[in-house]
Amino acid sequence: MNRKIKFDRNIGLIVNDWFERYMYLLIPSCLVLGVLCSEPLLPFVPYVPWMFGLVTFVMGLGCGRRDVMGAFRHPVLFAAVFILTHIISPIAAYGIGTLLFGAGSSYTAGLVLFTIIPLGISSVLWVEMARESVPLMLALVVMDSLLSPIVVPASLSAMFGATIAFDVWAMLLDLLWIIVVPTAAGICIYEWTGGKAKASAAPVLLPASKAAFVGVVLLNAAAIGPYVRAWGSEAIGLFFVVLLLVAVCYALGWGLSFMFKRSGTAIQGTLGFASGMRNISLGLVLAMRYFGPETAVAVVLAILIQQPAATVYHAILQKINKLSAGQTEKG
Repeated sequence: MNRKIKFDRNIGLIVNDWFERYMYLLIPSCLVLGVLCSEPLLPFVPYVPWMFGLVTFVMGLGCGRRDVMGAFRHPVLFAAVFILTHIISPIAAYGIGTLLFGAGSSYTAGLVLFTIIPLGISSVLWVEMARESVPLMLALVVMDSLLSPIVVPASLSAMFGATIAFDVWAMLLDLLWIIVVPTAAGICIYEWTGGKAKASAAPVLLPASKAAFVGVVLLNAAAIGPYVRAWGSEAIGLFFVVLLLVAVCYALGWGLSFMFKRSGTAIQGTLGFASGMRNISLGLVLAMRYFGPETAVAVVLAILIQQPAATVYHAILQKINKLSAGQTEKG
């Protein structure tokens, strides 16, 4: 019996490792599959908020009060990241969108929505691979997610006002239910069990949350499938606009890192990934529930670009670190 339990646990962890290793391929593949097979998938779209809630619950299950309060141990850093990601980046997105598509365009709303949604949990994985500050990144992600019910509706209202109509209070309640409540529940269980709950349930919860994350992307892609299949040449132009915006976000985070030194080392990876990566699955949920398929187009393109951009940024960091190490040895 013990051997069987151990074997089952290993299977779950192996599946989770497989998801993490190939996530950069799974997400674009699910986007294509969802668009092509949208008709049979459409009946399952209403389950998206529940699936997303599972993802945020598992995220919360992996951190306690100390992790959340970690952002407050670096208040200036957290404030700088917040201003960069939710004020400067949205203004840049609004300016680019207004210039190219008009202030009231759904594409402009999509660009802004991409920049104001919370930091992406996948950024924690990239920071870990870059061997930088995982606790700091986790604290930033959790705190930013908890603030999202206030930040997202307020930012959209401030920028668009009556130009684009959406239900602010309904969005706030949705964000509370799919982000704040599951995350808070996970944190409470972490505290109650002394951090043992996630480790015990890891073989089940970790692959389940990864599958739910992929499912969110797949079903939202199905929801916008009919519109995507009707894309014209304008989609090509929008692709390059989103590419530019993602690159700007990474560059801003990289530049910000030089303002903060920890043990004499610039945290280029941590702040670059924080600025460049967003919770795109949440962006898709909000775009489809409150704005429509045209707004979701920019978010879909951001999904296609965000992970490959993270790969390029990681490679650049490695080269910079090697050059720095070489110069140190010569010195």
